[in-house]
Amino acid sequence: MKLEKELVAASSVPLVLSVLSEGDSYGYAIIQRVRELSGGRIEWTDGMLYPVLHWLEEQGQLSSRWTKSEAGRKRKYYSLRPKGRLSLQRQKDQWLAVTSTLEQLWGPQHA
Repeated sequence: MKLEKELVAASSVPLVLSVLSEGDSYGYAIIQRVRELSGGRIEWTDGMLYPVLHWLEEQGQLSSRWTKSEAGRKRKYYSLRPKGRLSLQRQKDQWLAVTSTLEQLWGPQHA
């Protein structure tokens, strides 16, 4: 089962911020981490992820730096900035409100 694109889009910012709260990372590694955590149900492409990363950077929520990998390839690493940490907390609060409401609506008494 794959998620509908609207749900994937709506969850992209909190997912990116949450992955980066674990530590600095680069695009491909973020894609892999989300795929791993979702059991393959959330699959992003570069074309979906990079606009989100660039937007978050423009908003002052992320910073980035170029580094060379051990293989000699340049990678752009992203880091959470203080504004991004605040945004992540707001996102968590909002998503917890939504999920707790859905859990109540979809609980055993509504099966």
